[in-house]
Amino acid sequence: MSNDAIEIRPAEGKLGILLPGMGAVSTTFMAGVEMIRKGLSPPFGSLTQMQTIRLGRRDENRTPMIRDFVPLADLNDIVFGAWDIFPENAYEAAKKAGVLSEKHLEGVKEFLEKIKPMPAVFDHNFVKNISGSNIKRAHTKSELAEQIREDIRRFKEENGCSRLVVVWCASTEVYVESSPVYESIEAFEKGMKENHPDISPSMMYAYAAIMEKVPFAHGSPQMAVDIPAMVELARRENVPISGKDFKTGQTLMKTILAPGIKARMLGVRGWFSTNILGNRDGLVLDDPGSFRSKEISKKSVLEYILQPDKYPDLYKDMYHKVRINYYPPKGDDKEGWDHLDIFGWLGYQMQIKIDFLCKDSILAAPVVLDLALFMDLAQRAGMKGIQEWLSFYFKSPIHAPSVYPEHDLFIQLMKLKNTLRWMMGEDLITHLGLEYYD
Repeated sequence: MSNDAIEIRPAEGKLGILLPGMGAVSTTFMAGVEMIRKGLSPPFGSLTQMQTIRLGRRDENRTPMIRDFVPLADLNDIVFGAWDIFPENAYEAAKKAGVLSEKHLEGVKEFLEKIKPMPAVFDHNFVKNISGSNIKRAHTKSELAEQIREDIRRFKEENGCSRLVVVWCASTEVYVESSPVYESIEAFEKGMKENHPDISPSMMYAYAAIMEKVPFAHGSPQMAVDIPAMVELARRENVPISGKDFKTGQTLMKTILAPGIKARMLGVRGWFSTNILGNRDGLVLDDPGSFRSKEISKKSVLEYILQPDKYPDLYKDMYHKVRINYYPPKGDDKEGWDHLDIFGWLGYQMQIKIDFLCKDSILAAPVVLDLALFMDLAQRAGMKGIQEWLSFYFKSPIHAPSVYPEHDLFIQLMKLKNTLRWMMGEDLITHLGLEYYD
């Protein structure tokens, strides 16, 4: 029996998608959306644009496209903005990133050339291996956050947007431990005024977006929108937040493979993962501090999926190693190599080897699109605070402190689709057989 649908404001007017960081991911995303709007390519990789959703029993044969089932913003209503430490426009940045072919870029050159980045908030203490000239200046971090808020208001007015979403696509910042300055809104705001060294640029972007009542999705692994102050602020301001760290290459493979291994009760003695990449992300991660943020994000996946505390005979003593190697000739063509030592019946050993030759930005671009559209939907549906139903898109999903994060890709997808069904007043799918209804 269907429930009542919740009230969702219509997706009227323009949706502005603001992107801190205008590198490979952002430019591939913007160029791709424009090519799709021009009919030059289908929206491969995007759930919102290409996937169906089952409604009711299997014999009812109701499987609309997700984009037709829930009221998402139309791609033709999207406008783009960005911040970056480099002043090049989106076309120049895309050429430098080297992800898309000359043929594809030339088809959207005029569109991309019009997108020029706003000066970014940057702190060399948080990203050590790159520097740029297009940077905001101020005496305090509080003033920098206010400059971001002014950018958001100005962009909305100048582009005639009715709604905005911010999706963090900038570099991974260094790993930081929990700090008292993160524990409350008051402590955080006081810390910004006093230039507290633990407050990062990504935290300032998150703060500015939430204060402007703009949803914020966090695509990198460092702490930002998931600190207690931001979670509290998001709930106070009735703003959706989600994160963190886009689930793309190697971790995507882990969240596909590990649930299958666990489902069949096969043991794992060791899981060795190494990555080779040469883009700006690789350069940033060549710094130990930034790598530490990424390492924690990538390593936590297996622990939560395999649950060694519940299955000690299978996973308690598993050795898990993660490496990231900067290799400039690779560019955006990342190679993720995994070697698994597993065992089965009577303890007999077997091996699995995976060599995923992927393109990071090609995998990330549809994730950015889906997150922007779903976060806008959540805002219009009055859903505030952490959006755990979007864990499907993240390596290290933020979650309520009272529960553990869900990493199993298939459980994540079920939760995402059931949330959409709930929004629209449809029954949640439990996958019970037809005989249970007779």
